[in-house]
Order: sequence, then C-alpha cells, then structure tokens
Amino acid sequence: MNLGVDPRHADQMVRGVCQLPNGSGRDVKVAVFAKDDKAEEAKVAGADIVGAEDLVQKIQGGDIDFDRCIATPDMMPLVGRLGKVLGPRGLMPNPKVGTVTTDVAEAVKSAKGGAVEFRVEKAGIVHAGVGKVSFSKEALVQNIRALTDAVMKAKPSGAKGSYVKKVAVSSTMGPGVKVEIGSVSETN
Repeated sequence: MNLGVDPRHADQMVRGVCQLPNGSGRDVKVAVFAKDDKAEEAKVAGADIVGAEDLVQKIQGGDIDFDRCIATPDMMPLVGRLGKVLGPRGLMPNPKVGTVTTDVAEAVKSAKGGAVEFRVEKAGIVHAGVGKVSFSKEALVQNIRALTDAVMKAKPSGAKGSYVKKVAVSSTMGPGVKVEIGSVSETN
C-alpha cells in the first residue's frame, strides 16, 4: 500500500498489528521474556522459547532462533540491553504493537494465529504478507480487507491529503497487480 504520509515526521508514523481472519500461512516461532507465573502462562499458550536472564545471554551470544519477541513490562530493563541486536531485525518488543504486555498468553496466541505487523517505510509504503498462493480467493480477499482496515484505523492525525494512494498485490517475486482502492475496504 502506498500511503500519502511522510514517516520522517513523528506525527505521521503508521504502525500496528492486524489479526488476519485466515492466518498468514506461516509457522511463527515466538520467544517470550517472562518470569515465574507469566513464563508458565507463555509455555501453556504455545511459546517456543521462554526465559529471562538466560534468554538474554543466549541472544547476546548470537542465537536468535525466533520470528516474534514478546516481553512483560517488568522484563523491559533486561530486554532494553538487547536493543542493538533486536532493533535492526525488527524484533524489539513494543507496547504499540502489543508485544510488551502483561497478558502474554493472548499475545502468544495472536502471534501464532496469524497476526501481521505493519509499518510504513521511508517512502510511505506498507508491505505485509497476507497469505499464501495456495489460499482460496475468498480467504485472500478477507485477509487483504482486514489489513487495509487496520491500516485505515492507524491513520495518523498529521496525515494531509489523500491517505491511501495505491494498493497492489503480488506473490513473492511475482508481478504486482494494481487493486482499485474502493474494492478493498470492508464496506464494499
């Protein structure tokens, strides 16, 4: 999606999470920074890696074997030390996208169930995976509509002019197919 925002201005940043109704089609490995009861909660919810100081040591040693990182607020001072490692990979937990939370079980379930994080790039473009080629047409349409609605809800107050300029859909390494903007909103 090509948006009419300038992400260099802090008040025009578009960022969020979208729960896809039909999942993303990917198996996501989730790491959780938590202690005691919250660590048990995360394990029960299906987290692949759970830890605290031991997980920090493992990541500082270069062993990053996960796609999503979730943390409880009390663990953020520990996780903050990993900013230089997790930040550039886009794995740093953030309260805005629901990866810093006290409800770790719900966060793990949504990450495993097909929650897609989106964030506007320098040129005002949002990229996000909405499914696999093997998905049915209806499933892909539902996922695309869910993503566009989430992007629309994340419209910053500082955005001027037309918000959504262009929408295109493509397979990995495939040609982009332009989509009419009016056809992707939930109301149509």
